[in-house]
Amino acid sequence: MRNPFSNMEAGGNGGDGGGLMDEVSCGSMKLSRKQRLIGFGVCFVLGFVISLLSFLSMATGNLAGFAVLYTFGNLTSLCSTGFLTGPAKQVKNMFDETRRTATIVFLGVMVLTLVVAFTTKLAILCLVFSLIQFLALFWYSASYIPFARAAIKRMVGMGGSS
Repeated sequence: MRNPFSNMEAGGNGGDGGGLMDEVSCGSMKLSRKQRLIGFGVCFVLGFVISLLSFLSMATGNLAGFAVLYTFGNLTSLCSTGFLTGPAKQVKNMFDETRRTATIVFLGVMVLTLVVAFTTKLAILCLVFSLIQFLALFWYSASYIPFARAAIKRMVGMGGSS
């Protein structure tokens, strides 16, 4: 049986022949597959926890604190895929055709979330941008899992009939 993580460039569609789980090195540091998976998991969960904790700031009326923590949590989760591909390839992959729209939306809405929190202080707009941040990160992250986007589209009724 073929390992689905052996070649996941641009969501499992081939690419330059380098697989997602091929050896990743960062300078002189090389991580094993197990270390990369642990790093991915820890970073992703840490980002999720930070994002969840941001709602404590919201509950106390600290909109700026919420926006900063929520955005930082999402950035931490985003960095988790860098453990799978390596940091330089992560940045390059972010702007591949498959991920470009999700990346631009994610980065743009992060900025908008912070701008709204610090300038207009409109909590509802900040929450809307935070939701869009989450959805863009979710869609971006799904591109690293073979067939995940197609499955998501089918679940929400956008995938057409088979």
